[in-house]
Amino acid sequence: MEKLNFKFEATQPIDKPVHVGVVASGDLEVIMRPTESKDATLAIVTGSDGFGEVWNNVLTRFFARYPLQADFQINDFGATPGVVNLRLTQAMEALNDEE
Repeated sequence: MEKLNFKFEATQPIDKPVHVGVVASGDLEVIMRPTESKDATLAIVTGSDGFGEVWNNVLTRFFARYPLQADFQINDFGATPGVVNLRLTQAMEALNDEE
């Protein structure tokens, strides 16, 4: 089990919490919460050790496209970079869904 923390500059505040995905084999959950910070902060718990550089690359690409100002909690159970990007994009899109 590895714990990773990242911070990215962000310009788009969110106004509601979002939760997508599940913690299951090959999957992950993303929880986003509004923040007063001018950055995006990410706390990641992953069952796959040694992939900090891969996480950094995936997150750098995501935040270059979607600079969301939020506190992120990500719980990973061996998701591939494609699944990580999918879940992050799904969380971003959930912000726009009216319920």
